This record gives sequence, structure tokens and C-alpha cells, in this order.
Amino acid sequence: MHVILASLTGPHHVHHGVPAILTDLVWAHTTTAHGLEHLRAKASDDGMDLYLFLRATSEAAALGQAHAILTGARVPLRAYGYTLAAPLR
Repeated sequence: MHVILASLTGPHHVHHGVPAILTDLVWAHTTTAHGLEHLRAKASDDGMDLYLFLRATSEAAALGQAHAILTGARVPLRAYGYTLAAPLR
């Protein structure tokens, strides 16, 4: 299991249901091939941090899987005002 942090920039005033909405959007654009086991969204100073818990053979593979997931969810995340802030880590 690998944990990848994806920092998103976006609205700073997060309503109570926003983390759940964002996790639902990501899950909706994830397939079993992505290896996502768990996802946690947490408000940050710049927007939102997404912690992706991935089943992967290596850290590099996990980064690739996370990138694929977030690329697929890019448009709906943007509709809520969020974009990927920095490289995944």
C-alpha cells in the first residue's frame, strides 16, 4: 500500500460537504485497474489535500496510478474550483 498526497488549490472557505463531494468525484472517475483502496480529503490552507491509498508494486507505479486518476477527474474537480497545485508526492 502506498499513500500519495495530491494538493489541490481552490476555495479556502470549505463547506462541510465539500470533502465528501470531492472524494465522490474522484471515485466516480476511478476503475479497479487504478488500485485505489481508500481516499481521504482534508481542507488545507490553499484548498484541499487528497490522500490516495493505492495498491501498487512500487512508489513510481503508485504515482502513475494517482496521476491517471486525477487526470480523469480533472474536469469535474475544476467545476468545483479545484486544480492540482503541485506534483504528486
